[in-house]
Amino acid sequence: MASKPQIDDEDDFGGDYPGSGRRSGDKRAFGDFDEEEDDVFGSNKKGKKAEEAAGATTGMILSLRESLQNCKDNLATCQAELEAAQSEIKKWHSAFQNGPAAPAGTTPEPGLVVTYLQNLKSSEDSLKEKLEKAKKREAAFIVTYAKREQEIADLKSAVRDLKKQLRPPSVQTRRLLLDPAIHEEFTRLKNLVEEKEKKVKELQDNVAAVNFSANSRMGKMLMAKCRTLQEENEEIGAMASEGKIHELGMKIAVLKSQNTELRNQFDALYKHMDGLTNDVERSNELVFVLQDNLEAKDYELEKLRDELRRAKEKLSQKEAMPEKKEEEEEAPVKEEAGADVDVAVEKEAAEERVNEEEINCTDERKDDEMDAAEVDIET
Repeated sequence: MASKPQIDDEDDFGGDYPGSGRRSGDKRAFGDFDEEEDDVFGSNKKGKKAEEAAGATTGMILSLRESLQNCKDNLATCQAELEAAQSEIKKWHSAFQNGPAAPAGTTPEPGLVVTYLQNLKSSEDSLKEKLEKAKKREAAFIVTYAKREQEIADLKSAVRDLKKQLRPPSVQTRRLLLDPAIHEEFTRLKNLVEEKEKKVKELQDNVAAVNFSANSRMGKMLMAKCRTLQEENEEIGAMASEGKIHELGMKIAVLKSQNTELRNQFDALYKHMDGLTNDVERSNELVFVLQDNLEAKDYELEKLRDELRRAKEKLSQKEAMPEKKEEEEEAPVKEEAGADVDVAVEKEAAEERVNEEEINCTDERKDDEMDAAEVDIET
């Protein structure tokens, strides 16, 4: 701290000390007294000049005091800044002495500090490159999983369309429900199908849980694994500054093994998808075969119905014929009765055949429905 200047001499407005550089405005030479005695009217002028000189000295003193105060303030701020800079320098000096930048027992040099910072920067760049590569691999895996999910969704939609095609129309179901036995069997099959659908839904939920998505179990596991990998990368960056290269190599080997496990899982999923596609193709072929059999049975049923209708028309025509004379009717009565009996027998036989065909058709449809349900369960 600078010592305060002595300004006591400046406070005395009339004090003129010998040796000082100041000249008072009130001090006059000896010649002035003679001039005042000779000039009677010049006394007022001299008084005014003295007052002006006193005001100028007071203004100068005040300005000097203000400048002195400003200098003191600037000096105080500079001293505070100097102390802060010295404390900061001490902190940096202690940090470099205690840190790993310089070896023990030596003072830190600028060259060593610069090389240490360059090594840190290069290690940071290499770690950033590794992180970007890992992110690219993760994005590629996510894209492949998304494609597989799209394929699974397409297969599910195709199976749903096949189920809709296998459902019989409403008019035909109403006709089938008129028979109590068919109705009972239909209700039993309906309950069985509902149970199977519940099981299929549970299996689909399990498959969806296995598939990769942001909300699925495998997706959450992969996201957690990515987070752990990121944390491990950060730890690797911290350990690289300390020179632990061996541990980094071990962790890289662990990451490679995890990558191989993911590839094996992906291959298994791809094989499973191939098996699903083969099952769907077999189910499509079975559906086409069953549709052909059903069309053939419907055609035979229509033929039998046409024969029954023709027999009924013949019987109605014979009943509508006019009666002949009593003498002529006695002989052919037996023949007509025999013909009526034959027509009735043919009618009963046709009805029996129609009933048998309908029963066979219903049995085949039941078998088809059971086969379709089994195919759905397998898919």
